[in-house]
Amino acid sequence: MPLVNYATREITCKIVYYGPGRSGKTTNLHYIFEQVPNDRKGKMVSLATQTDRTLFFDFLPLDLGSISGFSTRFQLYTVPGQVYYQATRKLVLQGADGVVFVADSQARQLEENIESMQDLHANLADHGMDVRTTPLVIQYNKQDLPKGLILGVDELEDALNFRDVPSFPADALHGLGVFETLRGISELVLRRLSAGSTAGAR
Repeated sequence: MPLVNYATREITCKIVYYGPGRSGKTTNLHYIFEQVPNDRKGKMVSLATQTDRTLFFDFLPLDLGSISGFSTRFQLYTVPGQVYYQATRKLVLQGADGVVFVADSQARQLEENIESMQDLHANLADHGMDVRTTPLVIQYNKQDLPKGLILGVDELEDALNFRDVPSFPADALHGLGVFETLRGISELVLRRLSAGSTAGAR
């Protein structure tokens, strides 16, 4: 659920980057953080325990407009992807307004991508969130690797994108597709918020 601050006229939305271990979630966040001007972002925070860490920071988008006179602020989170961090992933996902699923395009990672997508759906359902209507986009990261090592976007779509959500090929390390992905999920979240505020105004 978005947080509404009537004093500052800001709506804060939470976007979670989800996916298997080492798929590029943290790389996405670091790239975005480096590119966003200092006056438009908060600090990057690492919530670290001995065994895992969750990164997050918040920023004011530059050109995504306002809703009913409120400016929008996005908080971006990553979750640890490794299987044994199930509890942390579930906790971070709570209250998410949108999800970016970062898939690893390497052919040998396909099974992990599928398992992580199933894990995402199970955790959303556990939080009482409707899997079919929760704003979601998929990023196919590492598309820059040699063709023999990776699956093409069409193959990945067949395996992972059964909801036919927006998807983006990417090379997060060099920034290719990173902001396109972020814009894609931001627009879905804002569209849902706008629909809600319009419905509430009737």
